[in-house]
Amino acid sequence: MIIVLKDGTTQEDINKIAGWLSRYHVEVCPIVGAETTVLGIVGDTTSIDRNSVYLSEYVDKIIKVQEPYKRANRKMHPEDTTVNVGGVKIGGKRIVVMAGPCSVESGDQIVDIALHIKESGAAVIRGGAWKPRTSPYSFQGLKAEGLDLLNLAKAETGLPIVTEITNPTHVEKFIGKVDCFQVGARNMQNYELLIELGKARIPVLLKRGFSNTLEEFLMSAEYILSGGNENVILCERGIRTNETFTRNTLDISAIPALKKISHLPVIVDPSHASGKAWMVESLSMASIAAGADGLMIEVHNDPENALSDGAQSLTYEMFDNAMKKLKSIAAVLDREL
Repeated sequence: MIIVLKDGTTQEDINKIAGWLSRYHVEVCPIVGAETTVLGIVGDTTSIDRNSVYLSEYVDKIIKVQEPYKRANRKMHPEDTTVNVGGVKIGGKRIVVMAGPCSVESGDQIVDIALHIKESGAAVIRGGAWKPRTSPYSFQGLKAEGLDLLNLAKAETGLPIVTEITNPTHVEKFIGKVDCFQVGARNMQNYELLIELGKARIPVLLKRGFSNTLEEFLMSAEYILSGGNENVILCERGIRTNETFTRNTLDISAIPALKKISHLPVIVDPSHASGKAWMVESLSMASIAAGADGLMIEVHNDPENALSDGAQSLTYEMFDNAMKKLKSIAAVLDREL
């Protein structure tokens, strides 16, 4: 349930209404926007007497939220959310590019990549320390050492860090060493992990699962939001279809759809969507044209010898050329890169 308040309603008035609603054992979430103030009511609202609510002189209208996701719903939060990742704002006019290797392989490697992507215009460095892999025999990452090496690259460049977390018991290990948690497609419905990340208050980049609907995607975001962490970034990274030419199928339609039904920022991972480095530039341009707030692109200093995902990783030259084209696309849309 959403209660839209009239113009001129004061904080004291909001507190009075919230106090009255508390008798129904629901959570009242005031959302003060530039033009409108609403009260998002979360919980069992069936017992609330709507007629009694309308008795308040400050109530303009009441809207029933049909969708199961409440906090992620744009009805509850009409204005776009901006998430601050280590000083880089995601969700505003600027389109943010996160770039880096699939896996951190060494200190020299990650520092060199960080220096090059920053020079090309990337604002955040990505790199895997713990790597969930389909095969148990594939490289699983450097784990804790990988976190330290990412911070070495951050010290050299100032770029904030986003890296994947797979285990809810590892949250404490990551705090103080990352600027944004990444939840991969395989863990989108790892609810124990999402609950812990909801308590952490550090931004979370949540990737859509291989075969999940947008509603299921937003319900996973709801787990994090319901824990009190409002800093969630949605990431479309391609879904599984009957097409085998690409690694996955990029769902471009998910971008405007998510922007329509949710207030959370939306970014796209064209590297995992395609699995082919030569397709990343085109998919990136399409994503920006569709309204994406950012991109996550895999870049490697030596893709042919990468320990993971070399086929979809851009060389420095490819990344630099792509960034130049993306800046032109962003300018046409009155945005910045």
